[in-house]
Amino acid sequence: YKAPGRDTYQHETTVAEQRQANVHVHDGISEEEFVKMRTERDATLGMPRLIIPSVQVNMRAGELPPAEDNGQVYLKVPINRF
Repeated sequence: YKAPGRDTYQHETTVAEQRQANVHVHDGISEEEFVKMRTERDATLGMPRLIIPSVQVNMRAGELPPAEDNGQVYLKVPINRF
């Protein structure tokens, strides 16, 4: 993805680069600081737009759900829940 302030897409990195420049987890940040930052940030965010379908695939380690009786594979979205 291309983060705000970044001119190019970043598709690979090294542990050393992350330890130096990652805004969330870098050398010198304590667990308490990280938890505080994430708690404050997460409180301002809505539910991710694709969370329901991604959980259905991720909980199966990247495999799609099993096919229904008609042979089709569906990702199910509860339309009256969120």
